[in-house]
Amino acid sequence: MTTLLTAGTVVAAGTAAPGWVAVDGDRITAVGHDAPPAADERRDLGADAVLVPGFVDQHVHGGAGAAFTGGDTAEALRAVRFHRAHGTTTTVASLVAAGPAELRRDVAALAELVADGELAGVHLEGPWLAAARCGAHDPAQLRDPDPAELAPLLASGVVRMVTLAPERAGGLAAIRQIAEAGVVAAVGHTDASYALTRKAIAAGARVGTHLFNAMAPVHHREPGPAIALMEDPRVVVELVTDGLHVHPALWTHVLAAAGADRVAAVTDAMAAAGMPDGDYHLGALRVTVADRVARVAGADGPGPIAGSTATTADLFALIVAHAEVPRADALLRAVAMTATTPARALGLAGEVGALEPGARADLVVLDAELRVREVHRAGRVVDAVPLAG
Repeated sequence: MTTLLTAGTVVAAGTAAPGWVAVDGDRITAVGHDAPPAADERRDLGADAVLVPGFVDQHVHGGAGAAFTGGDTAEALRAVRFHRAHGTTTTVASLVAAGPAELRRDVAALAELVADGELAGVHLEGPWLAAARCGAHDPAQLRDPDPAELAPLLASGVVRMVTLAPERAGGLAAIRQIAEAGVVAAVGHTDASYALTRKAIAAGARVGTHLFNAMAPVHHREPGPAIALMEDPRVVVELVTDGLHVHPALWTHVLAAAGADRVAAVTDAMAAAGMPDGDYHLGALRVTVADRVARVAGADGPGPIAGSTATTADLFALIVAHAEVPRADALLRAVAMTATTPARALGLAGEVGALEPGARADLVVLDAELRVREVHRAGRVVDAVPLAG
């Protein structure tokens, strides 16, 4: 049975204008901005509704009081469903640096959710990171990449992306090993030079993990990793567009350099997303959240930023709010950054990330203020998820 959804704004095929989407079962069958065709069922979402593809978050650690780290599948599912209710219909679960046994345990616990289609895969953010740029990762767990440790993780069919610092001993070889396994290699938490980052890209790195955050800064005599990642057309760069991790003025420069088709907005959200201020954990580290900002708790006061408390819906609205372009162009940019670009970076283009025929029927209905009104995943409306605590 075909259901036709009409809305005042449908963001599809490079256009943000009144339009319609036809859905049959779990698939989109047609999309248009012209006169809608006949259908078995027609539903008008309203002139103020904005219909966009389901969001794709390639870098998220948890939410609703739950974390992906820890080996608890039920807890991980709660985090997935929390973000899904806020529009993220495709989630890659990010794990923090941990010991070999803990890493295997966490990947095994999440494998069930990958097999069930709840997760699109797992992102190993470390433990092969630079100690000087460890951010909210436990420095005691950092180590050089070991081909023997990597091999079974890559062969699991669960891992979709691995972030590492190429300057670690064996870093470039590890990037080649990751890329040859069909997994996305990402550069992050790094002090790598501009030249070494270019070597990492040549070795197969295709993502820059949360650009500017936990990486060597730009210097006029040493451009560093950020410039090398932005300038290479093969690389997608992540930006945490919560307004805290990177100043919005810098988003404009990144977009001018790389274009929205190479910038993926990521939440980097941790368990405190959707929760009140207070104390939480990110892996083994204690995190304090105050005024919605998460920081590593230290003896001398708050330490580095420890992920975010945002949803992708928050990022979408902020991208539009800070875009100094007409609203239609801002919506197109926001859809690219929160859906189409990360889907392509993860190898999921055609399946998710866009309102197009043949894609899974993942849709987000926003109101005029870009607040989530309704979420559809695989053609079914997603229920809200109660928060923990």
